[in-house]
Amino acid sequence: MSKKDYYEVLGVNRDASEEDIKKAYRKLAMKHHPDRNPDNPKAEEHFKEAKEAYETLSDGQKRAAYDQYGHAAFEAGGMGGGGFGGGAQGFDFGDIFGDIFGGGRGGRSQVHRGADLRYNMEITLEEAARGATKQIRIPVMEECGICHGSGAKPGTTPVTCSTCGGQGQVRVQQGFFSIQQTCPRCHGSGKQISSPCASCHGSGRVKEHKTLEIKIPAGIDNGMRLRHSGHGEAGSHGAPHGDLYVEIHIKPHSVFQRDGDDLHCEMPVSFATAALGGEIEIPTLDSKASIKIPAETQSGKIFRLRGKGIKGMRTHTHGDLHCHVIVETPANLTERQKELLREFEAISLEDTARHSPRAKSWMAKVKDFFG
Repeated sequence: MSKKDYYEVLGVNRDASEEDIKKAYRKLAMKHHPDRNPDNPKAEEHFKEAKEAYETLSDGQKRAAYDQYGHAAFEAGGMGGGGFGGGAQGFDFGDIFGDIFGGGRGGRSQVHRGADLRYNMEITLEEAARGATKQIRIPVMEECGICHGSGAKPGTTPVTCSTCGGQGQVRVQQGFFSIQQTCPRCHGSGKQISSPCASCHGSGRVKEHKTLEIKIPAGIDNGMRLRHSGHGEAGSHGAPHGDLYVEIHIKPHSVFQRDGDDLHCEMPVSFATAALGGEIEIPTLDSKASIKIPAETQSGKIFRLRGKGIKGMRTHTHGDLHCHVIVETPANLTERQKELLREFEAISLEDTARHSPRAKSWMAKVKDFFG
């Protein structure tokens, strides 16, 4: 059976660039790799076919010969050695699968950035509204001051890893398939430490407690995070620091409840004030405010004070303060108060529709409900 055209196998045009050929092969190799298709006996055949095509077309000299002579260029007497049965067994997949398995040809030692840290900070509602500056003390892994992050005893230096030759990675051959892995001896650093630093025991880092000043912006809300770049843990062997994330948690307030940039509060009103009307004074986050209570105000009514909420961190506009009226039932009554209330109740019952319209309406709904 004659072989299929290599360009047709990879699904590319004859003028395809090296990058196009590489992308096409990578796609087919991942699709037909036998390990991914254990139940498909034809997968290995397709995989080998694509591999053979790529090996030829990715080599400029072989591609030129193939373009001129076709498959005859690699038969006996031709250029030779290009098929799957020739040099394919030692084929290097580093460039193809480098982005998947970590690194390509001439891989470099790995640099591990330091870990990010999270700090939960509890603040008051007033601090959230006005902004604040807080100091925190956190445990963190910092660069060793004795060896300056090298991990080696002062006066000595790390040496090139004998296993990976300083690359930080080694190749593992699995049949005809070769992949790169982190070096098990140096763990990707590319260096070996024969005389470890006594302070950090060769890690290049020591545990310390660091004090930081954290600025809380005005208007910050519950659950928001502040990022402090470079204040996380130090990376291994001189690698960059991670970041510190300060997560804000606002303590419950005795008067106000926050909803975005708005504030809500309950406003107890006496029975007499609710019935006759009056004026009451309420607190705000900044000072105080007065509210005029109309006569016959019912429990549950909401008074809105514009601009008395919190100035938003992103919107830069103030929210509102919503005051919820709670008509308070008198407690610890004297005999005289009880006497007056009984007299008041008796007079009210003489004309319920007039004095208790909501009660009358509710009773009518109850009668309709029970038929």
